[in-house]
Amino acid sequence: MTTWLLLIVAILLEVTGTMCLTASDGLSKRRWILPVGASYLASLALVSVVLGRGMTVGVVYGIWVAGGVALTAVLGRVIFKDPLTLKMIAGIGLIMAGVLFIEIGAMAG
Repeated sequence: MTTWLLLIVAILLEVTGTMCLTASDGLSKRRWILPVGASYLASLALVSVVLGRGMTVGVVYGIWVAGGVALTAVLGRVIFKDPLTLKMIAGIGLIMAGVLFIEIGAMAG
């Protein structure tokens, strides 16, 4: 697996954990505890592998968080009917633009 693919899987696992956490209703629905923990643990393990492959922490963390924020917001809207306003979408866009600038800066430096 390429390093970028590992990072994408890490993002998907983190978002899965967050969706399961929301579904758990504050962990009161115990059947969700294992999926929450397993998803977050696997995501962190993959982030560790990505960092071990030489990707810089600023780039990895920025992409991991920005990707997670964007996907969580969209899935939260679709699955849980969470609000997703134009201002929120603009904010997600600004986060992603910031991560892009970090990536460009890492490549140039």
